[in-house]
Amino acid sequence: MSQLPETVLQFGSGKFLRAFADLFIHQANLEGQEVGRVVVVQSTGDERARLLNRQGGRYHVLVRGLAGGNTVDRTEPAASISRALVAARQWPEVLAVARSPDLRYVISNTAEVGYTLDPQDRPGDAPPRSFPGKLLLLLKERHEAGRPGVTLLPCELFEGNADRLLGIVLDLARSWDLSEVLAAWIRTECRWRNTLVDRIVGVAPAGHPLLEADALLTVAEPFALWAVEAGEGKGGLFRHAAIQETADVRPFFLRKVRILNAAHTALLCKALPRGLRTVREAVLDPEIADWLTRLLFDEIIPTVRGRVEAAEEFARQTLERFRNPFLEHKLSDIAAYHDAKVQIRLVPTRREFVEKFGRTPPLLDEAIAAALPAPGG
Repeated sequence: MSQLPETVLQFGSGKFLRAFADLFIHQANLEGQEVGRVVVVQSTGDERARLLNRQGGRYHVLVRGLAGGNTVDRTEPAASISRALVAARQWPEVLAVARSPDLRYVISNTAEVGYTLDPQDRPGDAPPRSFPGKLLLLLKERHEAGRPGVTLLPCELFEGNADRLLGIVLDLARSWDLSEVLAAWIRTECRWRNTLVDRIVGVAPAGHPLLEADALLTVAEPFALWAVEAGEGKGGLFRHAAIQETADVRPFFLRKVRILNAAHTALLCKALPRGLRTVREAVLDPEIADWLTRLLFDEIIPTVRGRVEAAEEFARQTLERFRNPFLEHKLSDIAAYHDAKVQIRLVPTRREFVEKFGRTPPLLDEAIAAALPAPGG
């Protein structure tokens, strides 16, 4: 496997991609698909890049949780990463990867602020501060080297993430007065795939015996879904049980936001006043579990039914995932930006419920109206 070419350039060195795309690529390589190896680019700091290089790109993922009523607890090695580069210090090496004839994919997970442009960015920067600026210069470098286009797989949790990123890159190319030939190559020769990623990833438990040798040890739930939108005749993605290619990724996004994310947000109104700390503590409370189940199956699922795939099954999986005994998903983390999340995750379902059934949904109304306790209160 160490002899495979470097075919993936990845922006993001955090634990999510390591327990998601990088692990899937490793497993596909083991099956003989020869997807290739990953070059990771770290844009902020250098600690994870240093650890990845020190460990030769090797680490472990603890897959722990519940699946179909059974407890899963296994350790999976990952060795798809060939090296990690720090953008601020090794930009010429990043550009060299962009020019490589072996490069096929660009993967990113740059969090909520990842698509924000920096007004100070200029086309002569090495590198620009923003991710879209870096990406544009990489694609420009590849185009000028006469290489074919690449497949872009953004994993940021934006609806239509690839379409959105493409628009930002093209707008930036115009503002930098780059050639229309380059813009046309970016738009037509590169394959921009909208995606939806779904897997809860956490930190490794303190005192785990592997930590002494593996500082990058992480833990992930058994559930994993990578919904990838396939344009007409564009194919070419590797095969994995977690990957579902689809003509339209929007129903998967809708399902996740309106069921799983909505359940997280609604849960707060019942759990925080009782002083509970984690999602698991909340769903193990019989009264809260009953309330959440009724919210999902009496109000949310009837509203989205017919627009998303396997809504009931996904809701049952969601409740099982919330009971995971190995992950400590803090309610305080979910409470961040609560008001904005309510407007995205709950309010549209409430409005559609009223339009569809001609009455108000009492549980959704309760969750929307609830004021959260002040921090520490």
